[in-house]
Amino acid sequence: MEKAREFLELSSEESESVSRLIIHPHRVGHEPSFYDDFALRGIRVDRVEPGLVSCTFKVPRRLTDRTGKLASGAIANLVDEVGAAVVHVEGLPMNVSVDMSISFLSTAKLDDELELTSRVLGRKGGYSGTVVLIRNKATGELIAEGRHSLFGKHASKL
Repeated sequence: MEKAREFLELSSEESESVSRLIIHPHRVGHEPSFYDDFALRGIRVDRVEPGLVSCTFKVPRRLTDRTGKLASGAIANLVDEVGAAVVHVEGLPMNVSVDMSISFLSTAKLDDELELTSRVLGRKGGYSGTVVLIRNKATGELIAEGRHSLFGKHASKL
């Protein structure tokens, strides 16, 4: 338990850095939230087709862990966001994540350029399944594979 506490505890420098953050209120529908800006700033959408979204993302310092590698939570967030984007329908509310399963296969370092590819595996009613692959763009090495299930209750066509 003590090791877990030490791992999660912020140093005084880290704590001071966080306390200096200025977070303005979010205006829904008018601007990105602090969360979206922090987690997704720098992502570039390269290709969009029905059932496919392909993006490029350079690993920023703000998303690295203490060892200088892309944090596993940041990888999970990318799987969630890019997996949701491939099933999103403009004008309708975002789907809700039901389940995610992520295989962490390798690591990415600060400034590595990553390729994120999301594909729709299938749809049944309001339920969708996607797969998200995160690769090192330079080496082709697979960093993570995520399977993402989402649900959206959209208005009937009747």
